[in-house]
Amino acid sequence: MKKSAEKPSNQLQPKQRRAFYHLLLVALALAGGLIGFSLGLDILGYHFIVGLRWVDALLDASMILSGMGPVSPLTSDAAKVFEAVYALFSGLMLIGATGIVLSPVFHRVLHKFHVEERDLK
Repeated sequence: MKKSAEKPSNQLQPKQRRAFYHLLLVALALAGGLIGFSLGLDILGYHFIVGLRWVDALLDASMILSGMGPVSPLTSDAAKVFEAVYALFSGLMLIGATGIVLSPVFHRVLHKFHVEERDLK
């Protein structure tokens, strides 16, 4: 007696797998663009508002965006306000980018459990 050559229903078919990876790549690109825009905005702010050199602005921007905290001491009130606002903005960007990257995975999980759109309403 021959064994069935059918794949189990819980595995992705090649077209579905390709579509999933495509959505994941699009999500990664979108999140990367969001993080890149945020980093660029902070570099400009640190350079023009705080007065740091470009390399120091990149360092401080990267540290704030990654949640590590600032490196350079701030002397003016405008610089301190900028850093406070940007730290809050960076936290939201990190949460948003994480949500964008994980959305295709959650979508795949919902398909795995056979949850239809009408069931979510």
